[in-house]
Amino acid sequence: MSNDSKALMKSIIQRVATGPDLSKDIDFEEAKNGMQAILRGEIDDVQSAIFLIALRMKRETMEENQGILAAILAESDQQSVDVDQLVDLGDPYSGYNRSIPISSFLPPVLAELGLPTVIHSLDALSPKFGLTHRHIVQALGLSVDHSTADAKARLEDASIGWSYIDQASYCEGLHNMVGLRDRVIKRTVINTVETLIGSLRGRKTHSILGYVHKPYPPIYAELVKSSGMDSALLVRGVEGGVIPSLRQKGLMVSYEGNIEKDRVDIEPASLGIDQDMRAISFPAEMDVHKDIPALAQYTVKLGKAALAGEKGMFYDGLVLSASLVLWHTKKAQTLPQAAEMVRIVLDSKKALDRLR
Repeated sequence: MSNDSKALMKSIIQRVATGPDLSKDIDFEEAKNGMQAILRGEIDDVQSAIFLIALRMKRETMEENQGILAAILAESDQQSVDVDQLVDLGDPYSGYNRSIPISSFLPPVLAELGLPTVIHSLDALSPKFGLTHRHIVQALGLSVDHSTADAKARLEDASIGWSYIDQASYCEGLHNMVGLRDRVIKRTVINTVETLIGSLRGRKTHSILGYVHKPYPPIYAELVKSSGMDSALLVRGVEGGVIPSLRQKGLMVSYEGNIEKDRVDIEPASLGIDQDMRAISFPAEMDVHKDIPALAQYTVKLGKAALAGEKGMFYDGLVLSASLVLWHTKKAQTLPQAAEMVRIVLDSKKALDRLR
């Protein structure tokens, strides 16, 4: 630990960890420099944990969130992709522990619709330790260890047009913190910002994010703007992901920069979707903590069937979620028009050819 990093972290902890009434906020540069020191391995685990917990206990300010995001961006491998529009799908990295992540199969569908798409996650993370996109891409028999350059090449290949990229590949320092975060147990500021890193950027990049709590859309929009991405679509999705409920009315909020452009109630019935369940539950005989490989294979079976035009909840989930992205990116003027475009692609089975 360098003397400068040690002195900075001591100063930060002295201010942010002094209780509910006396804790003080830190500024952007302090948050950025403190977090960069952690990512570079210059701060020990005890102080790193105190830093994250104390910030959460006093509640992070927007300036602190932005500083920590800037630190992660500075330590990440980021590359430009030669495409006009790039969709960045930002599902929670701790995965799904109750329902099937339909979003794993969104990228090939969106790619077939002319929207190159990147999806990202990691193997396992607190607090859910759920089924992640990495598990499903592995079950598809595809590489989960692409470099940023490899992922860029896949996105630029018009016959593929999508890629998975793992956190370990684009930000090793952040991925090295997984063990510490598991021991901290509770969510920290990292859970808030890690889906906004955008290691791959098109000439215009759209961040698609799920949320649960009502105050989050403007917070996320501000952070998406800080990250340098161009627009954000915030979807009130199942398990905090990007797939809305298939059964009931939901909400999506569309931003350009941090300016709210539209706020739309999502009515599945208006898109010809009539389901009794909000999401596809895990089979009763499978346990997310014991049966991850089996759950991933089950998801692949359902996903490939939907890409081959088989009607059902998975198919409808792809229609609903892809329609929102088409509408947000102005590939379609209305949601019903977008839904028809998605159904044509699914029924053609062409997205199946992109699973390579």
